[in-house]
Amino acid sequence: MISYLTGTVIHKDDRYLILDVQGVGYKLFTTIPLLESALLDKTLSLWTHLAVREDSMTLYGFHTKEELAFFELLISISGIGPKTALGVLNVSSLPALRKAVASGDTSHLTKVSGIGRKIADKIVLELRGKFVDEGENEITLRDEVDALEALKSLGYSPLEAREALKQVPKDITSTSARVKHALKSLGK
Repeated sequence: MISYLTGTVIHKDDRYLILDVQGVGYKLFTTIPLLESALLDKTLSLWTHLAVREDSMTLYGFHTKEELAFFELLISISGIGPKTALGVLNVSSLPALRKAVASGDTSHLTKVSGIGRKIADKIVLELRGKFVDEGENEITLRDEVDALEALKSLGYSPLEAREALKQVPKDITSTSARVKHALKSLGK
């Protein structure tokens, strides 16, 4: 089984990248933030999951073991395939997703293609006991996604918006305050 790869990014598409590892090109499907941050002709190390189906073998790549573990938890739920699990990981950061599951917040999971209210409830039900709610001063999934959407509606790319939101101090938790602070870091 292929668990970890380090190589040079030789191609990027909107859903995958190709990593050259000592002359062998591995096609890895991955999250949008990873695709946006991966640079052509630069070295990249990824934790991987190999999905073996009757008619295909597909690799999925992640920056951290924690992302990989969350992905594997998601695909262990019946009705959730690898593409849907990647969609969930594209919605928000891993800590915000854990908090959403712990608190039972399904509202933004339903924005993922292929996830309706029933599947979102099932994800929360099956994963809820695996994460603890980490406290009131945490940024909720709703706040993070709303701030990201607000910046995108102002014309910023998803990568620019995410990078600006990473600069916002963790003690700023309201959506409007996060957007204002992010705009300052973007030079507006």
